[in-house]
Amino acid sequence: MNKITLTTLNNMKQSGEKFTCLTAYDASFAIAQENAGIEVILIGDSLGMVIKGQFSTLSVSMDDMIYHSANVSRVCQKSLIMADLPFAADITKEEAYRNSARLISEGGAHIVKIEGGATMLETVQFLAQRGIAVCSHLGLLPQSVYKVGGYRIQGRTEEEAEKILDDAIALEAAGTDLLLLECVPTALATRITKNISIPVIGIGAGATCDAQVLVSYDILGLTHGKPARFVKNFLTDTLSIQDAFKEYVKQVKEGHFPSNEHTFD
Repeated sequence: MNKITLTTLNNMKQSGEKFTCLTAYDASFAIAQENAGIEVILIGDSLGMVIKGQFSTLSVSMDDMIYHSANVSRVCQKSLIMADLPFAADITKEEAYRNSARLISEGGAHIVKIEGGATMLETVQFLAQRGIAVCSHLGLLPQSVYKVGGYRIQGRTEEEAEKILDDAIALEAAGTDLLLLECVPTALATRITKNISIPVIGIGAGATCDAQVLVSYDILGLTHGKPARFVKNFLTDTLSIQDAFKEYVKQVKEGHFPSNEHTFD
């Protein structure tokens, strides 16, 4: 695998080649994922749940994100490193810029991920104008779990679907570089992927997205409680963690994952 940049990912979208993304929070997992060919490694605020044992991502701090991002970035030579802006780190566009700059300068991230649609347009534009690469996150927003009443599918009504599509188009215009769609119907994800030129990463959003992302612990069967519908244990039929990562890459690129059983109508 050559060094992955945003140009690489845009070229892959144009050529119809799928790419892969997984979460990592430490050096050992990061090396294994890069060696398996994972193009984008995400230091997700999901660490609040899988590392800290919390119910949600809301307890994660900027210091947590910088610590884990640095653990990953210092050993990766090829993968694109993406890091979440944690809860309340982007209350204003100025705070979002300061905290994004910390993730890049101290955490070694190449791109920051921000949850939210229309309300974040000014922030995305502010960051883009200052040279910060941004991935916008639409659909299910884990940082808003209390507001929306839990972890549930988004975009099932016509009104909700149109809102998410409109937000995606507006975010691209504002300067976002990647889009992540979480837990939306496959038909909606397909419309969005076809209607914007930037790469779309899906989780529980069907196989028509340009890429897939999962939490690395989930694909190894280390899930707290009942696994989400979009999760698949890739360790079941492989001999090692490294082989599980490689199998995930293979199945995404060949179009075998996600299958219908991992998606929503």
